[in-house]
Amino acid sequence: MDYYQRFRKWLESEYIDDETRNELLSIKDSPEEIKDRFYTQLRFGTAGLRGKIGAGDNRMNRYNVARVTHGLANYIASRGESAKKRGVVIAYDVRHHSREFAETAASVLCANGIKVFLFDDIRPTPELSFSVIHLSTISGIMITASHNPKEYNGYKLYWEDGAQVLPEIADEVYREIEKVDLFSDVHYVSLKKAELEGFLVYTGKEIDDLYISRVKSLSLRDSHEELDKDIRIVFTPLNGTGNGPIRRVLEERGFKKVFVVPEQEKPDPDFTTVGYPNPEDIKAFKLAEEMGKKVGADVLLAADPDADRMAVMVRHANGYVSFNGNQTGALLVNYILLSMREKGILPENGFIVKSIVTGDLAKTIAENYGVRTYETLTGFKNICGKALEIEESRKGSFIFGYEESIGYVTGTFVRDKDAISSSMLFCEMAAYFLKRGLSLYEVLEGLFERYGFFAEKQISLVLEGVHGQERIARMMKEYRKDYPVSIDGVDLVSYIDYLEGIETFLRGKEKRSIDVPCSDVVKYLFDDGSWYAVRPSGTEPKLKLYIYSRGKTREATERRIEVFEREIMGRLNGIK
Repeated sequence: MDYYQRFRKWLESEYIDDETRNELLSIKDSPEEIKDRFYTQLRFGTAGLRGKIGAGDNRMNRYNVARVTHGLANYIASRGESAKKRGVVIAYDVRHHSREFAETAASVLCANGIKVFLFDDIRPTPELSFSVIHLSTISGIMITASHNPKEYNGYKLYWEDGAQVLPEIADEVYREIEKVDLFSDVHYVSLKKAELEGFLVYTGKEIDDLYISRVKSLSLRDSHEELDKDIRIVFTPLNGTGNGPIRRVLEERGFKKVFVVPEQEKPDPDFTTVGYPNPEDIKAFKLAEEMGKKVGADVLLAADPDADRMAVMVRHANGYVSFNGNQTGALLVNYILLSMREKGILPENGFIVKSIVTGDLAKTIAENYGVRTYETLTGFKNICGKALEIEESRKGSFIFGYEESIGYVTGTFVRDKDAISSSMLFCEMAAYFLKRGLSLYEVLEGLFERYGFFAEKQISLVLEGVHGQERIARMMKEYRKDYPVSIDGVDLVSYIDYLEGIETFLRGKEKRSIDVPCSDVVKYLFDDGSWYAVRPSGTEPKLKLYIYSRGKTREATERRIEVFEREIMGRLNGIK
């Protein structure tokens, strides 16, 4: 069936509502729009679903949510009655249709005899992960598109360990989804009936209290003798789910001078004040910076809409300096390890986990404390999966996990990145050093002086639609064949093709296998310690380039980044 036939199937279906039919009628004379909505089915994978909201196979809508959930229900049923009774917990963020999609998923699961715990209002993603573990459910669903623009929504699937599903489970669920007709096979039940029959249970405050209690248990210092709790903090939830939990945990920890950006305090699915609600983008801090200057803030915090990622700026000179995810992660690793060692609680077999495209400063710091660093693919399903694998084999005690895209996790009660716990620890760290007369900018500079200067840059090529996806695939294919073996006077030593699971050394053409799951990523390593990696985004229409350099001075290291960028981007842009 081609894309136009699929369009007609939707338009003529007796199952779709009038609003959906009218939306489809509005594009009947737009062949390119029809093609973009129907040339493919929104694909379920380890990242769940994510796409633009709207009618069509390649859009986020309640019909696609229902189909995926029905496939999930069939998979859960295949694991027996005990799995159905354990049930699924569902949470949702502030986005357009998030509550509708959550209730649709709940309806389908309950209609299939599976118990559902449904949150009574918006909640952050890490609390959903915590809930899966606490309630011992077989699975969890989070309706969110994280930091994507307002036009997007998504569906993240978690498994019984509290982490997002790994490929083996995702593939099993996908096979069940493929058996389900989008319209005729899906079963629904009213939520009122499901509640009366005991299949649906609403949850909320009890989980909130338990989660916040566990977050506070991660604190490493709490006394006024150790922390300057008069530290001034400006916080913005960017109109998302983080407002309540982050403010609550900071207040209960005794941080009284927390100022919230009023325009970005309340939920807003249009993200009116920021447009693109990604705290990695410095523009997201505009209002926080303005407030910071008014109140004399030491630290600015921003959480993304589902409060799993957080970014920071710190006071320096007459303004504020932003830290990227590598720098923030390194600061947190340094603080956690020095505090653990000082208090005698640093485990002998402690380890941290980072992604393969995350920088090496934290790894270098960890080595100084005798702490091992493991690497895995991007995404916290992989980071937490690696941590769980090592813990279950009794080979180590997990301390910290992070990746360059401002995601961090500490402890084992959440198996995903967590802006609530990382915001708390960041403020604790800032208060600890402020008590000693140091800003975090000065602390980071001290780390560079001790371990060497580390610089990095991430570039994204946005290529939307079917043609964009085709070009990204061509870029990856062609670049694998034709890449520079020398840049700026430094030579390529080896490259790792994670799709093949092989590292190839240029001298002697030796090869070795690597202990990382397969993925469409290539990483190129040079003889001065510089490296870069190229990969397609798993959640957005982007090709991503990560460049890293290490040197004795800031100037030399940053200059090398610029030279690498010109050379690599020139080659990539030449692939049409």
